Amino acid sequence: MKGRVLIVAGSDSGGGAGIQADIKTVTMFGGFAMTAIAALTVQDTTAVHDVMAIPASFVAHQMEVVLKDIGADAVKIGMLANAEIVAAVADMLEAHAAEVPVVLDPVMVATSGGVLLVNDAVSALKSRLVSRATVVTPNIPETEVLVGRPVRNVADMTAAGREILKLGPRAVLVKGGHLDAPEVIDILVTADGVHEFRGEKIVSRNTHGTGCTLSSAIAAGLARGDDLVQAVARARAYVAEGIRLAPGFGSGHGPLNHVDAVAAI
Repeated sequence: MKGRVLIVAGSDSGGGAGIQADIKTVTMFGGFAMTAIAALTVQDTTAVHDVMAIPASFVAHQMEVVLKDIGADAVKIGMLANAEIVAAVADMLEAHAAEVPVVLDPVMVATSGGVLLVNDAVSALKSRLVSRATVVTPNIPETEVLVGRPVRNVADMTAAGREILKLGPRAVLVKGGHLDAPEVIDILVTADGVHEFRGEKIVSRNTHGTGCTLSSAIAAGLARGDDLVQAVARARAYVAEGIRLAPGFGSGHGPLNHVDAVAAI
């Protein structure tokens, strides 16, 4: 196995996103996946039907015992539900994983439209976790929340990435899948400059869990020693192939094919 990845995120009962997608992705990248579940969702391909946050102390305890016993080469953070959980996760990172790379996917809204992060948690996320991250991976709607203004094009993405970088992370990957463009354009902003990734936009309803999968793939890459640009490139290739080979399950936003997509990396 190539790297230990602790995943702190919510569970998706439909299996396409959240902890379930994260475990599949890390495993397919050859890593060892561990979890601290922050929320349970009643979810299928059509909607998030219900959400139950896990008590913050219980989330922290999951992280503590895993980090003390097994350790981690990377941490991936996804859905955290509320400010109390955000604070607990930040405390555990500071206490037990201060030098471990962190990939923060600031999950706020599901592909189907369900709200996954309450409003009072956004400021806590920005102050406690964005500043700690090795890389933050917001999509366009999440980027707009983080910077407080519309993001309409690549220039806006770059400017927003630079603004988020001022909050303290080492890098920001602004994902452009929501742009009305013939390509998928993602912008990686670091203190050293801007790296642009471009790829074919695959028209498909099967995009449930793309953000979770991408961030977990990046974490798996960092855990096994890839540099950030290499980790992002491989993660993007994996997600694209997962969409291309999607099994077509469900009547809404279907899941990716996490197994066969490994051929792309």
